[in-house]
Amino acid sequence: MADDSSFRDMARDTSDTDSGTPVDQQLPHLVTIVGRGVPSNFELAVDGDLKLIGADPLEEAIIASESVAEGTIDVGVYRFRFSGELVNIHVVDWNGVDAATSPSTPAVHVDYGVTTR
Repeated sequence: MADDSSFRDMARDTSDTDSGTPVDQQLPHLVTIVGRGVPSNFELAVDGDLKLIGADPLEEAIIASESVAEGTIDVGVYRFRFSGELVNIHVVDWNGVDAATSPSTPAVHVDYGVTTR
């Protein structure tokens, strides 16, 4: 398991230190999860690499591996860059009601081939 500093670096790093390649070239796709003011859970999986951007996964209580992330959101926005294809995304509200039934689940936006904004 990585130490805490590597998770913090993962959230803030904008380039691959080994190759000097910007993250948006290595991970050209973007998933944005937008909270709607109700505590909700999310899970997402990709068939490539996945990286939380602009937030500290330890402070936000987001569990992220190389290709899977899960966490909670009520307000705010989480953004993940990824390579490959989005394999699965599942969002539920605080009662466990899924997105198809509940207007309270987070909004999810998936953009392929997006450079840094």
